Amino acid sequence: MMNAPTPLPQRSLASVLAYAALIVCVAMGIRHTFGLFLTPMSMEHQWSREVFSFALALQNLLWGATQPFAGFLADRFGARRVLWGASVLYAFGLMGMAYASTGTGLAATAGLMIGAAQSGCTYSVVFAALGNLVPAARRGWAMGVVAAAGSFGQFLMIPVASGLIGGLGWFGTLLVFAAGALLIIPLGAALTQGLVAAAASKGQTGREALSEAMGEKGYLLLNLGYFVCGFQVVFIGVHFPTYLLDKGLGPEVGMTCLALIGLFNVFGSYSAGQLGNRLPKRLLLSAIYAIRSVAIGLFLWAPLTPASAYLFAATMGLLWLSTVPLTNAIVAQVFGVRYLGMLSGLVFFSHQVGSFLGVWLGGKLFDATGSYNTIWGICILLGIVAALCHLPIDERSLETRRLATAG
Repeated sequence: MMNAPTPLPQRSLASVLAYAALIVCVAMGIRHTFGLFLTPMSMEHQWSREVFSFALALQNLLWGATQPFAGFLADRFGARRVLWGASVLYAFGLMGMAYASTGTGLAATAGLMIGAAQSGCTYSVVFAALGNLVPAARRGWAMGVVAAAGSFGQFLMIPVASGLIGGLGWFGTLLVFAAGALLIIPLGAALTQGLVAAAASKGQTGREALSEAMGEKGYLLLNLGYFVCGFQVVFIGVHFPTYLLDKGLGPEVGMTCLALIGLFNVFGSYSAGQLGNRLPKRLLLSAIYAIRSVAIGLFLWAPLTPASAYLFAATMGLLWLSTVPLTNAIVAQVFGVRYLGMLSGLVFFSHQVGSFLGVWLGGKLFDATGSYNTIWGICILLGIVAALCHLPIDERSLETRRLATAG
């Protein structure tokens, strides 16, 4: 059953969006800088690329595996406690990453700790709060605004991280980021002021909601599409700067490309949220994945120059997190907001399984072949699959479908 947002008098939509956006900006902004640590940390510790790649792949996998549980806890007990716990764990994970001297230590901190922390302070938990604070008619737009904030965090933090690494070194930069992660505590308190957990009252149980979702073909197709999204974007986010270095371009090109992805993703995410209120979301998602495959193919075909790298980064930026508001809005539209955190978290788990494979296979296949060509080809093929799988999704709510069948 669809649920109405919890009424919160004396709170403006602008303030709600500002707090939610700042949380995602901090959490995602720090996360998107990890690709800049690959080269300096690997060189200092004499690690192969697979060691660092595996740790970040594990991070993405744990982020996804714990996301449905974090979402359920936010649905059942409120997002505030989840955000606070995630903030503290994020800070300890970043500190541990700085002190890690072995591959096992890096996997435990950058992988397990930070991965679990991210599940409690990023999209699913924040969107679960938004689902109960924002009217349904503006939900897709609101999610687009918050997704755009995550993109702005990437755009902002990439040059900040680059400057800090140049001045303080990678070790000092990680300690600064650990302190920054604690900002999520006051921001989470402000966002969730007066918010009552949607699933705290009697009604459908979490188990029943999960069973209902798993029986819906469109929900399974969303999971498949999000798997592809994670595979593509995390491979590019982690390995693209190193790919450009291997091709003879300077490190400033890779840094600029990551910043461009973040900058253009602000516009892409916001536009996706806006368009999702006017056009079928499934068709928009299909178009995003198809254009990604075309963009990758053209980038590999054209001569590689700084200009071509910047153009590719800007194009991918427009398509980067534009899937986030559309996918989560479909989940809310079909199933309601009562268990939005859990159900969107489960879809995100598929995203992170793809992320794990994308970032790990990127390093693994490079070490085996000396080239990224194979993984680029896989990205293209998966984009085509994702474009096709979104077409048959039914965006109508389950309640609407039941009424139509009864009529």
